[in-house]
Amino acid sequence: MNSFFQRKYVVQGIFIAIALILLTRLFYIQVVDKSYFLSANNNVIRKVIIYPARGVILDRKGRILVQNEPVYDLMVIPREVKPFDTLEFIRLIGIDKKGFDTRFNKARSYSPYRASIFEKQLSAQLFASFQEKLTKFPGFYVQKRSVRRYPDSIAAQFFGYINEVKESDIERSKGYYKPGDYIGRTGVEKSYEDLLRGQRGVENQMVDAFNRPKGHFADGAYDTLAVTGKKLISSLDRDLQRLGEKLMHNKIGSIVAIEPSTGEILAFISSPSYDPNLMVGRDKGNNYMKLLRNPHKPLFIRPTMAEYPPGSIFKAINALVAQQMGKINAETRFYCPGAYYYGRRGKMGCTHVHGSINLIESIQYSCNTYYGYAYNRMIDHSGMRSVKAYRNWHDAVNRFGIGSKLGVDLPNERKGLLPTAEFYTKHFRSDKWTSGYNISLSIGQGELGITPLQMANVAATIANRGFYYTPHFIRGIGKDHVVREEYTKKISAGVEARYYHPVVEGMSRAVNAPGGTAYPIAQIPGIEVCGKTGTVQNPHGENHSVFFAFAPRNNPKIAIAVMVENAGYGATWSAPIASLMMEKYLRDTITRPKYYTERLYNANLLPGAKPKAKPAQRQKVDSLPKVEVKPLEQVPTPTLTTTND
Repeated sequence: MNSFFQRKYVVQGIFIAIALILLTRLFYIQVVDKSYFLSANNNVIRKVIIYPARGVILDRKGRILVQNEPVYDLMVIPREVKPFDTLEFIRLIGIDKKGFDTRFNKARSYSPYRASIFEKQLSAQLFASFQEKLTKFPGFYVQKRSVRRYPDSIAAQFFGYINEVKESDIERSKGYYKPGDYIGRTGVEKSYEDLLRGQRGVENQMVDAFNRPKGHFADGAYDTLAVTGKKLISSLDRDLQRLGEKLMHNKIGSIVAIEPSTGEILAFISSPSYDPNLMVGRDKGNNYMKLLRNPHKPLFIRPTMAEYPPGSIFKAINALVAQQMGKINAETRFYCPGAYYYGRRGKMGCTHVHGSINLIESIQYSCNTYYGYAYNRMIDHSGMRSVKAYRNWHDAVNRFGIGSKLGVDLPNERKGLLPTAEFYTKHFRSDKWTSGYNISLSIGQGELGITPLQMANVAATIANRGFYYTPHFIRGIGKDHVVREEYTKKISAGVEARYYHPVVEGMSRAVNAPGGTAYPIAQIPGIEVCGKTGTVQNPHGENHSVFFAFAPRNNPKIAIAVMVENAGYGATWSAPIASLMMEKYLRDTITRPKYYTERLYNANLLPGAKPKAKPAQRQKVDSLPKVEVKPLEQVPTPTLTTTND
C-alpha cells in the first residue's frame, strides 16, 4: 500500500516538473527571447538586409579604378499592397503597365507574404523623386544597394562584371547567397569574390500602417552591421593602361606588360574593349546583348584566351633550348643560302641570303635557316630516336610556361597549344617521323598556339635571365597589403643563365643596330631596348603583327608583348606600339614626334577597314613570303605552310 502512494507522488512530481518546464519555456519565448516575436510580427517589424559595399580596387599607385555608388531596389510585399494610382507609379519609375503587371505577378507567385525585388537599381536621382511619394504606395519600400562605377572607363576585361546570383550559385554557396544577391561573374570580380563581397548586415525596422519607418526594434539590439569588402591594390598602372587602349583603338589584338622582378601585370589590353560602365545599371542586359553580337567580340579576353602561333619570337626559345641541350653555342655558324633545305625536296624559305651567320646575328636578322638547322640538331642528332628527342624538346619548351596555364589570377585562362610526340605519331600514322615533318616549329609556326600573356611572360623570363614569377594582377589585399605566397616564388625555365647572353645581345641588335628587324622603329632614345619581331601567318586574312621586348637591358623594369591581328609585319605596328608603352612606363612621358604617335592612334586595322596610315618603312626586313614545307616522302602527310618576319 505504501509503495502505491509513493509511485503516485512520483508520477505527480513528473507531471508538475514537465508543466513547469513548459511554462518556463513559454515565458522565455514570449517575454525574454524576441526572435519569435520578430518573425510573427513581420507586418509591424520589417527585417531589412544591409548590403555591404564591395571592396574598392586601386591601381599600383593608389589611384581609384573601381568604386561604388548608391542605387535603390524597389521591394514589394504583395499581401500588403492596397489600391493606388498605378499610372502615377509607373510614370515615376519609368515602366509601362504591362511591365508593372509582369513584375507584380512574379512577386506574388514567389510569395504573397515575403518581400521580393519589384524593380532593380533605381538611380539616386530617380529615388529622390520617388521617395517623397512612397507613402502613397502601401506594400512597397526601398532597399539601398551599391553598384560599381569605373571613373576612367578602362580595363573592362580585367575587372569583369557582377550580376545577380543564379540558383546554382546559391546551392554552391551553401546558403550564403540569397535570391537578389550579386556575385562576380567574370574577371577579377570573380577571382576575388570572397574578398570583395563583404558581409551582409540586418536591421529590424518598426513601420507604421503607412509603411513609414519608426525606428529600430529594441533600439537596434538585434541589428548587425554590414562589413565592407576588402580593398584590392592592383598591379595595373592607370596611365599605361589608358595609353595602351588608345593605341589599340580600331585594332584587334592584345598588349600585356609585366614587371619582370615581381610578375606584376602593368598593363592588360584586350582590343576591342568597351566601357565597363555599360555593364552596370538597368540597361546592362541590353548593353550585354549588343556586346555579344559585336563581330569583333569585345567580351573575348584575348590576352589569356586567344592562342596564336608565336612566329619568329619563338626563335628566342629555340636558341635557349638548343644551347642548353648542347647542340649550338654563341659561336655556332650555319650558312644561309636564302632557304633551309631538308629531306629530298623539303624547303623552308628565308627573308634574305644571310650567308654564314652566328647565333647573335640569327636573332638580329631573324634567319629562318639558322633555326631549321638548330631544330634538326635537337631532334635528329641527339643520339636517340627523333620521337624521344622531340619529347625532351617539348618538355624544355614547356618549362617556359608554353602549353600550360601560368596560374594568373583571372578566370578562364587557356593553356595554349604545344603538340606532343603522340600527336605527330597519330597524325603521321608512324613514330618514325623526323624534324622535317614539323620543321615549322623551328620558327614558331605550325601547330603551336601561345597566348599573349605567355608571350609577355617569356619576355620577362629572358629579361630575368632564366626565371619568372607567376603573372598576377593583385599586389596587395586589404589595409595590410597582403601578398599571396604563390606570387613570391621564383620559377626556373630550366636554362642556365650563361646561355641568355647571346639571345639578349641578338634582341638588342634587332632594335638598336642597322639591319635589325625592329631598327630603328622600336628604339627609345637613351634606353637600350631588347626585342624580337614576328609576323604570324593567318590563313583567314592578313598576317598578324607581333613583337615582344624588355627594357632596359640591365635591371629591366618592363617586359611586354604586343599582338595586332591582321596588321601584317611585326615591325610595322606591334614594335612601335610596344616602344611607346615602354617609354611611357619608364619615363612617364613620350618624347616621339607627333607624326609617330598620330600614325598609331589613327590607324584603323579592323578587318574590312581601309588603313588610315601608311606602314612603317621596315617591310623588306621584317617580311617573309609564304613557303612550302614538304615532309619526307616515306609517310604521307598534308602540305604545311609557314611564314615568318
